[in-house]
Amino acid sequence: MEEKSDLKRDLSLVEITLTGIGNILGAGIYVLMGKAAGLAGNFVWFSFLFAGVTAALSAFSYMELSSMYPRAGAEYEFVKRAFGERTGLFAGLLVVYYVTITSSAVALGFGRYFSSLFGASSLVGVAGLFLFLSLVMVYGVKESARLAVFISLIELTGLLVIVYAGFPYIGTVNYFEAPDLAGLFEASALIFFAFLGFEDIVRLSQETKNAEKTTPRALIIAISVTVFLYVCVAIASVSVLDFRVLGLSEVPLADVAAVAFGNDAFVLLSWIALFSTMNTVLVVMLGGSRIVYGMADAGSFPRALARVHPRFRTPWAAIFGIAFISGFFVLLGDITTVANIANFMIFIVFFMVNVSLIKLRYAEPERHRPFRVPVSIGRLPLFPSLGALSAVFLFSQISLEIMAYGFFLIVIGFIIVLIRTRKIPP
Repeated sequence: MEEKSDLKRDLSLVEITLTGIGNILGAGIYVLMGKAAGLAGNFVWFSFLFAGVTAALSAFSYMELSSMYPRAGAEYEFVKRAFGERTGLFAGLLVVYYVTITSSAVALGFGRYFSSLFGASSLVGVAGLFLFLSLVMVYGVKESARLAVFISLIELTGLLVIVYAGFPYIGTVNYFEAPDLAGLFEASALIFFAFLGFEDIVRLSQETKNAEKTTPRALIIAISVTVFLYVCVAIASVSVLDFRVLGLSEVPLADVAAVAFGNDAFVLLSWIALFSTMNTVLVVMLGGSRIVYGMADAGSFPRALARVHPRFRTPWAAIFGIAFISGFFVLLGDITTVANIANFMIFIVFFMVNVSLIKLRYAEPERHRPFRVPVSIGRLPLFPSLGALSAVFLFSQISLEIMAYGFFLIVIGFIIVLIRTRKIPP
């Protein structure tokens, strides 16, 4: 039975699946393909596959937990149920970090494309993007999802162009050539960013029709489609352009298109990348505003952030709050650095989500689970256990510089948790 909600349940299986696919097929693949190829060589397709399998392992935990607790709080709600309010709030804060850092960095990427195509200031483009997308999200979740679906089709077209470009070149390189094994897994840790987005399907579950069944189905379809497509794009890219050249490219997929089809294709892929960055910001902010709303509605964040528009029934305060905070991170700039900071946060969150499922299997064995992760050893679920271990492994591939940024933000998070939960007994 679905829980009552102030939010409007308006999203179908098709809309929520395509929204998730659109976010996964966001700026990551268009920007990070080159850096990943430089690290993993022609074997980069395996890095994508490994990252995709790792994401899928955690997705199984999201599926079971979202079927048990189909609320907007998502990670916050899951971890809170297993380990209490303080730990749940900490997990929620990590997700808010990820959302704001990612949306601001990708918005800056949008600004650069905007500036190169129109000659205007990149900051004008960023400000205009945040304002436009915020208004769309306040107007309605269905309208936001439809815009995301429309742009997703543009993104998909761009990736299919790259796959098509690679067909004549297939077999011209050794697809198992890599500089070293360490680079292979370092690339996996980096491009894990390109798979983030499936969790936004869960964050929108409170606005999804029949969420207990629809959300798990949407997750399975979205991850399967994107893993297959990413592997194809990776193979095509290194077939067309030497991985050493790709590793130095700021616009890798546009350069691949230029080699295969000429300068017109370069311009076309640049336009597609513009829409891709826009779509990533839209869906990341859409999902992020829901977790802020869910946490505010539960009392962990200020109640003002739980305000819902009386006409459109959307969490307008959380939407503008996310947009405002994201503006402070725009100055970070470098998308590779920011992607790894986001990965730092999300690896910890995925570990906590997987461990939460394991804990709840023992603590609440009789609770109704419309979706149940298959394969267990006794009560111990296998896939969540592997998901937790793989998150730890990929976390270990992050550089010390990124860890310094990450732990600084974590300290701030701990302080916020202690302030917000000072009346809660340990």
